[in-house]
This record gives sequence, structure tokens and C-alpha cells, in this order.
Amino acid sequence: MITFLDLHKINDRFRSDFEDALRRSLDTSHFVLGKNVLHFQDEFARYCGTKHCIGVANGLDALTLILKGYIQLGKLKKGDKIIVPANTFIATILSVLHAGLEPVFVEPNPETYNLSADTVKKYLGEDVKAIIVVHLYGQLADVSGLKKLAETNNLLLIEDAAQAHGAKTNSNNKAGNIGDAAAFSFYPSKNLGCLGDGGAVTTSDSELFEVIKLLSNYGSNKKYVNDIVGFNSRLDDIQASFLSIKLNTLDEDNRRRREIAREYLRDIDNPKIMISNHSQDENHVFYAFVVEVENREDFSQYLTKNNIGWLIHYPIPPHKQKALSEYSNLSLPITEQIHKRILSLPISPVMTEVEVKTVVEVVKRY
Repeated sequence: MITFLDLHKINDRFRSDFEDALRRSLDTSHFVLGKNVLHFQDEFARYCGTKHCIGVANGLDALTLILKGYIQLGKLKKGDKIIVPANTFIATILSVLHAGLEPVFVEPNPETYNLSADTVKKYLGEDVKAIIVVHLYGQLADVSGLKKLAETNNLLLIEDAAQAHGAKTNSNNKAGNIGDAAAFSFYPSKNLGCLGDGGAVTTSDSELFEVIKLLSNYGSNKKYVNDIVGFNSRLDDIQASFLSIKLNTLDEDNRRRREIAREYLRDIDNPKIMISNHSQDENHVFYAFVVEVENREDFSQYLTKNNIGWLIHYPIPPHKQKALSEYSNLSLPITEQIHKRILSLPISPVMTEVEVKTVVEVVKRY
């Protein structure tokens, strides 16, 4: 069986380094907000090209804290409208709702699955105060167009970079350093994943950085002294040490993902399988390699029968989830079509050439 994502094999490459890090953590017994967190925050800020990074508990918290931070600073207020892609993972929408803001669902470009300036500008109005741009599946969205649109209309541009660690523009700006602030997830399946939950905010806005530091730690900069109403959302010290270890190989792992994607794009020749065009430069880190098929149920059963793992990112669009039933009457045909047809093929930095070629041959035969 070619598994969809072999996390054991991915992480086993670092086993001895992880064990050393764990021993050091046990020896120091500084498990919360220790030196490992400070070290990783500095490393990841440098990697992304931002002034600041704050480690938090997960990607959802990262997005929510950005929005709450802007409310605290007076740049947003309760009830403001925030543009979001309609076909994102539900966490993007939840962050807006948790912050007391109103999501505006915008259809993606069907060629890239991402927002573009052309689709977003139709939804602008005086109540819209920010755009959350999701770099879905690891591909940067129309960042130049959206950035220009945000600047022209005095909007905040917030990146949901949970799937795009290391993706960069042709001018070498990395995900996390494109908008006003960015949210990352380090969930184990991500291109940079820890061994549990974890997340981070990156920004070069020093005011926002200070506010999110407060918000993420009970509203406190000094123990037992609380300046604002905050949360408990902190990156574990041991997870920060694991992330520092894995950050060293992130660019090489992304290179391997792009290499596999090029083979899929070049060699999968089947009229039943629709694959979006990719520029094949470094703006895509292929967190997922997504194809579209008319009969997904039949295709997924075929893959399983032929020992090929697969996953669906994601089977139900957010506005059709029970949790968001108030938005269920929205007309979003492109989003619904995408969620009905997409399926992700195996892709990871530890796949062998034999496994890649096997996936290609099986998909070609369908």
C-alpha cells in the first residue's frame, strides 16, 4: 500500500535529534515559553522575512488572534466584514466568527482554487475591512493583485498560510511576509509539522506583535499581572524544538514535493482526470496534489483497490456544514463543484521514485 502520507517515515528521519531535544527539555524542565520557543520564533521570522513571530497553540488560534489583535488596536470592530474564500477549510471561517466579525464568502478562481483580485473586487463595500487570503494546497494566491487591491481600498490583507510554509513569489517574498500578518499551522501533516498541535503568527507590525503576545498569554506580560482580556494559546516548548530541527530541511522537502508534482503533471495523461495548470516555480509547495474527477466515489474505490492512498481536501464546503447553517442558502456553484470533484493523490518528501511511478501508472489506467 502506498500510504497517502507516511508520517512515521517523515519524522523518523529526525528521531535521534528529537530524542536529544526531549532529553534537554526534561533536564531543563522549562516546558512553557522557554528558550526553545524564543529560538524558533526568531528562526521562523528570519525564514519568512518578517520582524516578528509569535508561537501559538494552533493555526485556528493564529488567525483568531490576528483578528482579535486588530480589534484591540482599533483597526477592526465587531461586525466588520471580512472577505474569505468560500472553498477554504472551515477554520478560516471560524476565526472570523470567533472574533465577532462577519465572513463574506467569495468564489475562487477555478483554475487555481484560490482567490484573485478580479473575484474579490466585486464584493468590496464600506463594511469590508479585510481580506483573508488562503494559499490553498500550498500555492500562493494572486498576491500581487490582492495586495494592490487591499492598499487601494485601505483593507487589511491577512494570509492564511497554514498550507504554504516556504512558498515564495518570483521576487522572493515568502508566505508569511506578503500581507499585514499571517497565520501558520504546524499540524503534523503540514510541510513543516510538529508532533502535535502548533501554530504561529508572523508580522512586521510591531504593535500587532505586542498585542498578540499579550492576547496569547492571558493578556499578561508579567506573571499574575493581566493588562487585557486574553487567551491561553502558546506553542509548547518541546514542539518548538522539534520545529527548529525540521525547519532545516523544509526547503529541500519542498523541492522534492515540486519534483514529484512535475512528474505527475508530465506523466498523468488521462482524459478522466483534470489537473489544474501550475507555473511549477516556487510559488507552490504542494501540501496537496489535487485532481478533479467526475465520479469521485468510483475513482477513490479504484485507487483503494489498487493500493493507492488518497484524501479529500475537503468533502463538504464550509457553507454547507451544519455549524454554518446560516450560510447554507448562499449560491456558490464553483465552490460546490470543487468540493464534489476533488481528490488528493499521495505526495510527500519521503516518497520513492518507484512509488511515484506506481501512482502515475495506476491513475493513467483509470
